[in-house]
Amino acid sequence: MGKKVILDVDTGVDDALGILLAVKSGEFDLLGITTVSGNVSLAQATENTCKILQLIGAEHIPVVRGASKPLFRPEHFEHRVHGKDGLGGALRGMPLHKHPSDGYAADFIVDQVRRFPGEVTLIMTAPLTNLAAALSKYPELVRDVKEVIVMGGVVSSFGNVTPTAEYNMYVDPEAARLVFQAGFPSLILVGLDVTRKALLTEEHINGLSNESIREYVRESTRDYLNRYFERNGVRACAMHDPLAVGVALDRSVVTMKSYYVDVETRSELCDGQTVCDFQNRLQREPNVQVCTEVDAEAFLDMFLRVLDA
Repeated sequence: MGKKVILDVDTGVDDALGILLAVKSGEFDLLGITTVSGNVSLAQATENTCKILQLIGAEHIPVVRGASKPLFRPEHFEHRVHGKDGLGGALRGMPLHKHPSDGYAADFIVDQVRRFPGEVTLIMTAPLTNLAAALSKYPELVRDVKEVIVMGGVVSSFGNVTPTAEYNMYVDPEAARLVFQAGFPSLILVGLDVTRKALLTEEHINGLSNESIREYVRESTRDYLNRYFERNGVRACAMHDPLAVGVALDRSVVTMKSYYVDVETRSELCDGQTVCDFQNRLQREPNVQVCTEVDAEAFLDMFLRVLDA
């Protein structure tokens, strides 16, 4: 059945692309998708997730709602980037017949990891509120999970929501800090250092032969491409969340180095900053495998091939 995976999402434009890659790859036994407040509200993220599964005929995959706000902070949505509905209006007219399952995301994560100890990969492409809640309920999760792949942070460049912080870390830095300090034996950080180098362009999109997928991707990324151009001078969609899925599919698309990483939670200017101890000045054991380089061409080839399958 392939690698057992739980996806945790706040489904905006790039989360949706990550879901498409995960499902259409056929490489995962996708136990379920958990949702959380982030890019959009919990209700909107859940609806978007259900619509994406409808789009590709994967309604059998459970969708489980999670936290409706960060652990201690107010919500911080990204409507300017992802649109009011999170998908750039791409599936606005789709009738919704897929509904979320009963239950709560943190409980679902704990139950699945206990059911399959040592087998479950968690791919987290949203604020880490659900995983922090799961750890609070079941600290042995650290021992029983196979690996955790986190899209978030930036260790050697600038942020994308503040000068220093990446969005997922900024929205719930207390949850991120709890996760980073929990002691997971395999915690992989797929941050802006690599995701900004994996850029989906209009040329890539136009080359897709699967018409329904091509039109969805084109419409959902239209405003995103414009926002990215305004900020970075390049008309493209940074593949933040899909790259985290790509790392789960093929570790060779990135280069990783182990470092001690912590998250700032008490700063006027730097809340949510992922602080990486490159020179081991803190004398702490490495706790994170940080993605430092990416073979963007290999990843994008994989992504486009899978979406066209």
